[in-house]
Amino acid sequence: MTAQTDLLLAQRAAASIPEEPQPESATPSLTYSDSDEQEIEEPMQPLSRRRRASTRLIAKSPEDVQRITGETTTQLIRRCCGGGCCLGGAPKKNKDVEYEAIKFPDNDAYRSLNLKIDKVPTTLSGVCDLPEQTAFLQPVRRPSNVPSPSEPAVPFGTESNTASSVAGIEKTLQDLTLEKLDTQIQPPKFVQPHPPHHVFPARIHNTRELTKPGAEKRTFHFDLDVTNYPEGEDVDFKVGGAIGVSAPNEASMVQEILDLLLVPRFLRDKPVLLRTTKGRWPTVWGADEAREIVTTRRDLLTWCSDVQSYPPTKQMLRVLAEHATDATERKILLYLCSAEGQGVFCDFRTGPHITLVQLLHAFPSAKPPLDLLLSVLQPLMPRFYSLSNDPHESFLTRDGKRHRLIEIAVTVHEAEDWRSGHRTGIGSGFFQRQALKFIEAQKNGEKDPEFYIPMFKGLMANPLAKQFVSDGPMLLIGAGVGIAPFRGFVQRRLKTANCANKVWVLQGVRDSLVDELYSGEWGVHEDEVKKVVQSRRGPGRYVQEEVKAQADLVWYIINAVDGRVFVCGSSRGMGEGVEKALVEVAMEKGNLEHDEAQQFWNLKKETGQYIAETW
Repeated sequence: MTAQTDLLLAQRAAASIPEEPQPESATPSLTYSDSDEQEIEEPMQPLSRRRRASTRLIAKSPEDVQRITGETTTQLIRRCCGGGCCLGGAPKKNKDVEYEAIKFPDNDAYRSLNLKIDKVPTTLSGVCDLPEQTAFLQPVRRPSNVPSPSEPAVPFGTESNTASSVAGIEKTLQDLTLEKLDTQIQPPKFVQPHPPHHVFPARIHNTRELTKPGAEKRTFHFDLDVTNYPEGEDVDFKVGGAIGVSAPNEASMVQEILDLLLVPRFLRDKPVLLRTTKGRWPTVWGADEAREIVTTRRDLLTWCSDVQSYPPTKQMLRVLAEHATDATERKILLYLCSAEGQGVFCDFRTGPHITLVQLLHAFPSAKPPLDLLLSVLQPLMPRFYSLSNDPHESFLTRDGKRHRLIEIAVTVHEAEDWRSGHRTGIGSGFFQRQALKFIEAQKNGEKDPEFYIPMFKGLMANPLAKQFVSDGPMLLIGAGVGIAPFRGFVQRRLKTANCANKVWVLQGVRDSLVDELYSGEWGVHEDEVKKVVQSRRGPGRYVQEEVKAQADLVWYIINAVDGRVFVCGSSRGMGEGVEKALVEVAMEKGNLEHDEAQQFWNLKKETGQYIAETW
């Protein structure tokens, strides 16, 4: 688009900018009909309305891929399944190939995989190679240069040589000693997010469930005590900011994996020397280099490797096949790693996520060494959560001391599970377990239950927080837990003089009786600045429909000096629906064509007036 076209577009939009609304009160307000359930335009039938699938492009460049995944495109390709799933699919069946019928494993875990296998070729081609082992677990042995307890600590010699020898021996012994850290509440120190940040076990001051029985998804609120958060990182908590959380794998799942791999119980918590030949693992974003670390097998599985979030790769299946003692299980696993099994593998990989536990139960004869399995598992990455309060104003006096609190809201995400019917995600499941244990301890009479959230700050600033710097009018649009960071914005804005009339919130929920978050907790003037839109109650209306109903307000805000429109929530349905509604508002109020309206919002996004944070 030429500069002349941009100028023409700006002129047309400017000509349609409304004057600031001037009702009886000087405060612009949300538009309410006589009946809050009145439909706009054509009546909608919520029971028959189908939600759109997401087509939002979230990665346009290698930089986007690295921002989202934490890996370069080269690294991402290297850990691809290797079967060419995206390059043409499965090969056609060859009529000359002989097939044989086999007896499939007779267990619930295997049946839950839903593998579409009838017969297996007697000869397989294109079987992926056994992956390189990059992690090795070795006993911690006393180096030859360190004397035994019966020998003198240092050799005789000059004083300078003696001091140097003592320092060298102490350094060697320190490197071979397990760090004194309670890994039940925080990861080992080498699981460092990024220098200079370290994981800090924040104590839960209080937690409660925000949703009520009957809600489709459970959401919990947490007050975290960060009074003793280490200094020196030169980054503070901010309104709309985010914290990283190093959530562990569930302890019972880790125990079950160790049982299935037949790791002796006396070795599970015994110090062991981990030697890696390359890569970042077991750190999070450390340098790509070889390492030697003293740790335990349980800590590595608990804090460093993801055992449930990623679909199986051919590298993992190849490792299981190599160590399967049952001929049938080995044949099936090799078939999934072959060219002939490509179609079955693609269906298997793109279906519901399969956990490591499920695979080990499905192929019970496969008992690979733990260090080889660690070489092919994906790293356990931190999860990020937006603050739901103004951290500059949240303090509490307890035990005669002033404590600083930050607040977050976490929605529990569930997926299908082959045994219990459903399982929670690693991050949200950890939060739910901590919340339920805290609440149960309080019910049992404990005054100050001690439960912790391993977190860190400073790495990932919510884009919303970067733009929350002006005193202009704001429209905050969100659904579900996406509304949480807006609460901090509103709390801070309503404490500022003459700002009560410059912030509005559109909150989308399914049913306000069970799903509305933080009702009555937004500060003064809540009824004037916030409107709740329900999609499953009464006639039903999605938040994107309310955006079109509030077209006058939207158009006034986006064209005002320092005006901002923020959108936060799931990209599926809500995110793309709101974006479409905003385009329609620009077409109606700005008298623009569709492409011009789209370009209008793109320009607003470039100038920081339209900010969308969706996932």
